[in-house]
Amino acid sequence: MNKLLGTIEVAQKLFRSRLEGLLKTSQGLSEEQYVRYLSMQYHLTNGVQRHFLQIAGNFEMARRRTFRKFLVGFANEEELHFEIAGADLKAMNRTPLPCPLDVTLWWAYFDSIVASRPFIRLGATTILENIAAPSRDVIQQLFANARYLTPKNTRFFTIHQHDETLPHGDQILDALKSANLEPQHIADLELGAQIGAVMYLRMVDWALSSGEQQKPDAFFQGLVAA
Repeated sequence: MNKLLGTIEVAQKLFRSRLEGLLKTSQGLSEEQYVRYLSMQYHLTNGVQRHFLQIAGNFEMARRRTFRKFLVGFANEEELHFEIAGADLKAMNRTPLPCPLDVTLWWAYFDSIVASRPFIRLGATTILENIAAPSRDVIQQLFANARYLTPKNTRFFTIHQHDETLPHGDQILDALKSANLEPQHIADLELGAQIGAVMYLRMVDWALSSGEQQKPDAFFQGLVAA
């Protein structure tokens, strides 16, 4: 598991560096960036319970009943979180933006592999649930001057990135450590963490930028112009 923990640590540092870069250049998170963040999370979490329930039903969990129970509980906790992101947007008189390309790719990839190699998906989960934890101080600074933020439009962010009462990051790691995993499971966890980190950081880059680079027509036009 040491390699997995090392991947999580690298992802945490890369995530923090992006936030610190934004803090240096803009002093805060713009409303449009926040709308993109919520939209990205809305699409990323909409239907997320499917993967965990599918993994719970996998034969690999037949002799890991405690871990199976954890997965079902985790699925139930996460199932309606996309509605919280949608409610935050509604509180700002906004609706979710179209699904970002990298979120579409995330779903396409993990839908194709979750049945045959469930621990790759779980490795990615360890990234999502742990990546922001060491960046709480930077997040506070980014939010400090964002006057558009209110308790009514920050519920998703509070629950997923900034609330120590829901320590899903520690919970998923503790559950995996107690699951009596075999070497191939651990190898898939490590691979999934690497893949999850790359894909999620790409989503973060989209949220913190103008988003133009992920519009296929704009990208194609740029190629033609070059």
